Amino acid sequence: MWPATFGLACCAIEMMAAGAADYDLARFGMEVFRPSPRQSDLMIVAGRVSQKMAPVLRQVYDQMMEPKWVISMGVCASTGGMFNNYAIVQGVDEIVPVDVYAPGCPPGPQTLIHAILTLHEQVKNGEIMQRRGKNDAGAGIELGHDTAGWTQSLPNPTRIGTPT
Repeated sequence: MWPATFGLACCAIEMMAAGAADYDLARFGMEVFRPSPRQSDLMIVAGRVSQKMAPVLRQVYDQMMEPKWVISMGVCASTGGMFNNYAIVQGVDEIVPVDVYAPGCPPGPQTLIHAILTLHEQVKNGEIMQRRGKNDAGAGIELGHDTAGWTQSLPNPTRIGTPT
């Protein structure tokens, strides 16, 4: 999998650390974050998504080639986090289908690598493609719960720009 560069807030620092020497995403062939959505098949949404950024995020997702995957990294990307207001999207699954949720504020590089390995395993088993065929949405795999218990699996997230 080749990830697209989509770091939005403090979680992006942890995403960059996952690619650095200490954690080394190169072990999985993912050392280069692609500058173009046409060259990537994994979007890691790291950080809070503002209402102004939502259409841009959707456009980047639409430009990615199939099959494409999404990891929601951190509490802000997954549920809006502490920013419960009109300016922040209350979960990136309102914009794009999410395959794996990585919990934490911010989640460490180990959590992101665990999310990537979980996604690899689900793709290898074919489980995600079967679920996508049933409801045309992300698999919504949970990695675990933090102390606040904020992670959720949404079977059919609402997506912008598609008929319901």
